[in-house]
Amino acid sequence: MSGLPDVRGKITENRLLADLTWLRVGGPADYLFQPQDVSDLQDFLRNLDPEVAVFPMGLGSNLIIRDGGLRAVVIRMGRGFNQIEVEGNRVTAGVAALDAHVARKAAEQGVDLTFLRTIPGAIGGAVCMNAGCYGSYIADVFVSAKAVTRTGELVTLTADDLNFQYRQSDLPEGWVLVEATFEGPSGDPEELSARMQSQLEKRNATQPTKDRSAGSTFRNPAGFSSTGRADDVHDLKAWKVIDDAGMRGARVGGAQMSEKHSNFMINTGNATAADLENLGEEVRKKVFENSGIELQWEIKRIGEFD
Repeated sequence: MSGLPDVRGKITENRLLADLTWLRVGGPADYLFQPQDVSDLQDFLRNLDPEVAVFPMGLGSNLIIRDGGLRAVVIRMGRGFNQIEVEGNRVTAGVAALDAHVARKAAEQGVDLTFLRTIPGAIGGAVCMNAGCYGSYIADVFVSAKAVTRTGELVTLTADDLNFQYRQSDLPEGWVLVEATFEGPSGDPEELSARMQSQLEKRNATQPTKDRSAGSTFRNPAGFSSTGRADDVHDLKAWKVIDDAGMRGARVGGAQMSEKHSNFMINTGNATAADLENLGEEVRKKVFENSGIELQWEIKRIGEFD
């Protein structure tokens, strides 16, 4: 297919990506590759023309793909990459394993990775973004990860290699994570289960979980996530500075900042990627005018404008 390497997985040409993202927007990728397993991915990257861009994509839970789509091979991992194994206090998960499933399976075995329960998406994205909530982050429990390089080598990465920071890590361009290992503290399975249930109830009460969103739109200016504690301070929370700028409920086309949680951007039904990105930029402008704070996007935006 147009000079692409032979694979055992599936390659689709000119694949619309909107239905693969939580916000349901985005144009086509030149190709979508769904590898069957790690060796299939290695062979593909080893034999792919180095000039061809690749973009690893998870569940699209934290992503705006622009309306013009992507001039790249989008690599999306599926069933061959969703295993979860618990050994002692160590949990190894494929990048396609859902964060929530990892938290639950770990808890059943008495390992506390409960902060992952309410984080949308899969483990690959969680590692890339150093996902966290309630004061805990991937970096706190991370042991190592395996990735396939752009030339097809399978390498092991340490926390130093990834250089975790608030909502980011340093994975080299074109490298594709395939699994990660974490080590969590011990806990009583019933207590861990009860804590996760409480976290879910709190999330559902405060976030627009039934709307089409991509989680938090902007990073907290404070440089850390909410702790969930009663003494939590809100002055430098993204939602607070958005509220102060009068942008709760603001709209552009089919895009809206949620009335329920003003740092959540939702597609009310017919938004384009441009609507969403333009709304986000309008929020950033108003917040800066009001407070001098320059909000940083947490949602990743990629691709070409239409």
